[in-house]
Parts: sequence; structure tokens; C-alpha cells
Amino acid sequence: MERGGTEGNAVAHDIRQPRELDPYNSQNLTSLDKKFDTSHYLEPTSDIVALMTLEHQTRMTDLMTRFGWEARVAMADGQLDAFQKRLDFDVNEMVTYMLFADEAKIRDPIAGNSTFTQTFPQRGPRDKQGRSLRDFDLQKRLFRYPLSYMIYSDAFDSLPNLVRERVYQKLYDVLIGKDTSAKFARLSAQDRRNVREILVDTKPGLPGYWRVGEP
Repeated sequence: MERGGTEGNAVAHDIRQPRELDPYNSQNLTSLDKKFDTSHYLEPTSDIVALMTLEHQTRMTDLMTRFGWEARVAMADGQLDAFQKRLDFDVNEMVTYMLFADEAKIRDPIAGNSTFTQTFPQRGPRDKQGRSLRDFDLQKRLFRYPLSYMIYSDAFDSLPNLVRERVYQKLYDVLIGKDTSAKFARLSAQDRRNVREILVDTKPGLPGYWRVGEP
């Protein structure tokens, strides 16, 4: 969820300024019939939880696809040395998004109007304490444990090694408190510990240094 992630139901009143959205009463809507004529659609409802999750997944997929492509082009062209600065930028952008560092604040608790809120977390995986990156919060943020569940995806595992390993290193540095960048300040010490413990239990292929000792 990016900064605009809670504006999915916001509308623009002036066609000449489509980016000027009116966010009033745009959160946690269970029906859109007061926004427009819904009779032409299969369903008149809007499950905000499902939509916000889809938005996150789509953006995460876009990042992995683009960064993987850039790295493969650099390797094919023999330009890895020149690519390092771009690689640093790509990794920082991906990790920032994966950790929801720029997530829009939820002003009021939200709830879906379908079974999605219950069925999505059931798809796991779960750690020894029963925690999952798919668990929702929905009070102050989208997910209870702030790391993208897309880390389990084939798209992530298929990233070129140099990208994936740099992402792992950056994530680790943030989660153990070595990276103290201001943009990650919203992650509490407990958030970082929870995420790291969940990954150690549930993510195959983690570099060995993730499993050595405690931060």
C-alpha cells in the first residue's frame, strides 16, 4: 500500500484535474451505490481489504519484474560494474516497499464485506508461534507483521541472485537495527523481531547469517 493506497474509492470532481481527488468518506465503504450507479455491475459492493491487498501485490510484482529485468539486461550487456549504483537504488526501493515504510496511515479501523479477511490469512505459511505475514491488522495498518508476503512468491525466488541476495542483506540490516535510516523509524523493535522470527521459521533459502544467534 503506497501513500495513495487508501484512496481507492476517492473521486475527482473536475475532469480537467483527474489527480485532485476528494478523499471524504472514501474509506471502509461496503457499498458504492452512493458514488455512482452500480446497477450495471455484477456486485454493488466494494471489499476494501481485498482491494488494498491487491494493490500491494500488484505494486510488489511490478517492482520485482522491473528490477529483475534491469539486472538481467546489465548482466547480458556486461555492465554489472556500471549497474551497481542503480542496483543500490532498486534494492532500497524494494525493501522500503516490502517493509511498508511508506504505508498510508489508516485513520479508522477497516473491515471487508466478504470472506476474504478470513480466507486470505489461512493460506499461511505460519511460524512456530502461529504467526503469518498474511495476518491482517486493519486497525492502524494493513498487515499485523510489516513485511510483504510476496517474499514467498515465485517472482521473488526467481530474481537474479545478485538482486535477491542484496535484498536479503538490506532486510536483515533493517530488522536487526543495523540500518537506522529515518524511513524505517516507524518499525518498532518488536516489529523487527517478529518479522525476522517469522522469516527464519517459514522462508526456505534464507542466507545462513539470518539463522545465527539473535540480533
